Amino acid sequence: MIKIANAPCSWGALEFDLEKKSEAIGFAQVLDEIKETGYTGTELGDWGFMPTDPKMLREEIQKRNLELLGAFVPVALADRAAHEEGIKTALKVAELMHSAGYNTAFIVLADDNASNRQRTENAGRITPEMGLSQAQWKIFAEGAEKLAKAVKDNYGLRTVFHHHCAGYVETPEEIDTLLSLTNPELLGLCLDMGHYAFGGGDPLKALDKYAQRIWHVHFKDFDPNAAKRSQEVGGDYFDALSKGVFSELGKGNVNFKGIVERLKAIGYDDWIVVEQDILPGMGAPKKSAQANRRYINKLGL
Repeated sequence: MIKIANAPCSWGALEFDLEKKSEAIGFAQVLDEIKETGYTGTELGDWGFMPTDPKMLREEIQKRNLELLGAFVPVALADRAAHEEGIKTALKVAELMHSAGYNTAFIVLADDNASNRQRTENAGRITPEMGLSQAQWKIFAEGAEKLAKAVKDNYGLRTVFHHHCAGYVETPEEIDTLLSLTNPELLGLCLDMGHYAFGGGDPLKALDKYAQRIWHVHFKDFDPNAAKRSQEVGGDYFDALSKGVFSELGKGNVNFKGIVERLKAIGYDDWIVVEQDILPGMGAPKKSAQANRRYINKLGL
């Protein structure tokens, strides 16, 4: 049965080192509001956002009758020197989830998004010359596989890769390349509908193309008008976020009705996580979470 979760990033709790990060809502309020708006699961959020003691973490999740289903881990995979530290971070997060009893949770691996100026400034309009070289792709893929293997060997947890605007795996072609270079038994795909659309792709086509590789799903909408407004003023990834490029579900151009039909057709039977990425202090997260849950209800989930 497909289950519906939300994540701390919908409340402005992002992994980026932002000046406004202090304005992010605390974890207790986020968990309360996830529960109150009709979701049954959550992701961990940035390290330290939720308790890092496994007993405390489980108590906080359980007392709201929620499940913990994954944790986002960004690593600068194109830099071989960053691999060792990235693996240590992933193992630390995996150990926390495993020790808290969440043994089916995913490590949601991503590039160290927004750390490269060119990629951040051109999010949503990436050209091939902004991409990795063949040698860099080899390093990137090796790092992703090593991390996924370490997590699986040590804690039995699976790893999915989250393509993401403002990182080196944004466009459909870049996703193709990474998946072609990595072991499908070790590394799955976290298909994020909004990032896939912002990166120039059609999520419905991605569902057909990667059906066997999709282990985890994020529901995020994409507003092309917001993207255009940002592009017209030379805005970067964060400017696009501030203009609402990831709108409430049903207000962008992602065909969620078709996506739900396709997910059922390919036999997807796991979590869908709503992620309406916003900047700290932006919008009315609880109202948006409620609107998004109502929209998903209308889709029959």
